[in-house]
Amino acid sequence: MTERLGVAVIGAGYWGPNLVRNFGSSPHWDVKVVCDLDLDRARAVAGPHIEVTDQLQRVLDDPSIDAVAIATPARTHQGLALDALLAGKHVLVEKPLADSVAGGRAMVELAEQRGLVLMTDHTYCYTPAVQKMRELVVSGELGDIHFVDSVRINLGLVQPDIDVLWDLAPHDLSILDFILPGGLPTSGVSATGADPIGAGRACVGHLTLPLAGDGLAHVHVNWLSPTKIRQMVIGGSRRTLVWDDLNPQQRLSVYDRGVDLARTSVAGADRAASSISYRLGDTWSPALPEREALGQMVGEFATAIREDRPALTDGHAGLRVLTVLEAASATLYGEPSVPVPPGPRPASTEPALEAVR
Repeated sequence: MTERLGVAVIGAGYWGPNLVRNFGSSPHWDVKVVCDLDLDRARAVAGPHIEVTDQLQRVLDDPSIDAVAIATPARTHQGLALDALLAGKHVLVEKPLADSVAGGRAMVELAEQRGLVLMTDHTYCYTPAVQKMRELVVSGELGDIHFVDSVRINLGLVQPDIDVLWDLAPHDLSILDFILPGGLPTSGVSATGADPIGAGRACVGHLTLPLAGDGLAHVHVNWLSPTKIRQMVIGGSRRTLVWDDLNPQQRLSVYDRGVDLARTSVAGADRAASSISYRLGDTWSPALPEREALGQMVGEFATAIREDRPALTDGHAGLRVLTVLEAASATLYGEPSVPVPPGPRPASTEPALEAVR
């Protein structure tokens, strides 16, 4: 077996324990250190056999640590990641990659200069359901994508430093970037939001992005809903796919239903007569394997390092999501619609996708 890679987890708060558990159970990794300013919290997460520290330099100076996983507030991601990259460590960062496009771009550029893997923890991209969604879209099973409606609402924690779009929408944007041919749309991003409770930031948000062929993607996020919904509907010219993340018995449903428009040219006239018909076919649910997404994600991180290639959800994927979020914020607070510059994408992500199956 290939020798395990050494990793340190920085941050023992909400997400850090999940990373420690999955790195610790992976055959690819050896958790060397858990780093957090609160040593008692770090000890509770690390257990009796993993060292804890409140000194970042302890992590950076250790040659047995090949990589760091950062699970701290977004405003700290850039500084921690740059320090780790300068120390020669590969870096995994929980979403969002940074708190600004400029910060994310600095991280991506330094990783490329140093020949190191910078990976964004877009966890949903490693779930069997989202990987199947990508397969169905890429294979053409759904046809041309006409619309995407995504809803992520619940009675959630009102964050002290970011609005609901920055808190919840990265999940949906990372999924769209993963499954749509060409990734996230690159222009025409717009958003609306509301703060009915006077929190000082949007607690309800709607984000829209244009799709090819006059299609539209819509993301609805909400901290104030008493009901919890995690659902995405992807409508294609051939079939429609529904993902319900809260229904473990049937997370995915494919509907052979839709609207067909038949156009008949009228001789000698510059117009067409249109006839709309409705297609009502079968519904089926793909079988999905049971596996933990974070386990697949840490495996992909190790494989990308060993194969010296970009990770499936690399720094550029995180940067594209950041760019859409900044464009949405510009429109949310009164600016006109902001074009989103496209980020480079790997020539093919299929080998990486196969590596984590």
